[in-house]
Amino acid sequence: MTERAIDTKTVKVASDSVQIDAHLAKPQQQGTYPGIVVLQEIFGVNSHIKEVTERIAREGYIAIAPALFQRQAPGFATGYTPEDIEVGRNYAWGQTKASELLSDIQSTINYLKTLPEVKKDAFGSIGFCFGGHVAYLAASLTDIKATASFYGARITTSTPGGGTPTINVTSQIQGKLYAFFGMEDSSIPTEQVDTIAAELKKHKIQSYIFRYKNAQHGFFCDRRASYNALAAEDAWKKVKELFGQL
Repeated sequence: MTERAIDTKTVKVASDSVQIDAHLAKPQQQGTYPGIVVLQEIFGVNSHIKEVTERIAREGYIAIAPALFQRQAPGFATGYTPEDIEVGRNYAWGQTKASELLSDIQSTINYLKTLPEVKKDAFGSIGFCFGGHVAYLAASLTDIKATASFYGARITTSTPGGGTPTINVTSQIQGKLYAFFGMEDSSIPTEQVDTIAAELKKHKIQSYIFRYKNAQHGFFCDRRASYNALAAEDAWKKVKELFGQL
């Protein structure tokens, strides 16, 4: 199928008392489309996350990437140096809170609902790295019917801001969840992937766990040294399959 022409712009999403910057991409062709929330890595809404958002829009979705660090560092977007990683980790794991992230994501969905070209009962999310963890957390939101979580670290051990580990929201997941992991990812031990799989099965969540041999953390991002083209291509097919059910 020919990819759709798209329009992009930066919009503001009102969440609590904060105005969240978000990158919006949507097909130019008139019609109604499912809405997809794209959740960033620790590097902010940078060029890669914007490209992913636009890639999803070309497939026939209204895609939006809210700035998850708006409260901590407005406008933050960076690269992949060791220094960038340190700064991004501090924002992600040291300063965000699960309750605020959920509020911001729900507010983003509520914004999408105001757009006439968005199907009002067809929402999904996709997240990478820190965003993969947040996507698993946000799968508990009633509106989200499909979740693609890429190499979400710490799901079994913690939650943003502290408290009960995010794995404990599994029973509240509303729709279908696909989770993607690289088997050479040193930040997510195999035992943690097994724990996630077991918890999803225990609660009878519609879910699939995809494990990629020889793939490291960040394997989907073609800007990183860990990019794995074969794993990324296969995962993208799975994402299209998942969102195609919305």
